[in-house]
Amino acid sequence: MDTVQSDTNHDGVVDTVAYDTNGDGTVDTKTEDVDQDGHIDIVSLDTDGDGVLDTVAYDTNGDGYVDVVTHDTDNDGQADIAEVDVNHDGTFDYANVDTDGDGDADITYYDTDDDGDYDSYA
Repeated sequence: MDTVQSDTNHDGVVDTVAYDTNGDGTVDTKTEDVDQDGHIDIVSLDTDGDGVLDTVAYDTNGDGYVDVVTHDTDNDGQADIAEVDVNHDGTFDYANVDTDGDGDADITYYDTDDDGDYDSYA
């Protein structure tokens, strides 16, 4: 596995690490410590192996757990789906889906019974 560490804000502390986990010469995983607390805040993944980081997981409140995951399903550089865990139980509570690529959610799916499956939408 190839690894590249970066100090993106030039404070002398590594805050971004990029990994080529399969040895093909492209980054397929990247981690970022945005708030410099020593804990990873953002993990980006190339889930389909095309060399583009298309799934991003965020720890938005610094508690060590993923709160939001975004997916760029059409590789245009913008998230098409955002899944959100609002109550921090490890299960996504809703997903916003942008079906027309304008950057705004067109459909929101909800997990109303907290079983991990979306069962209603608006």
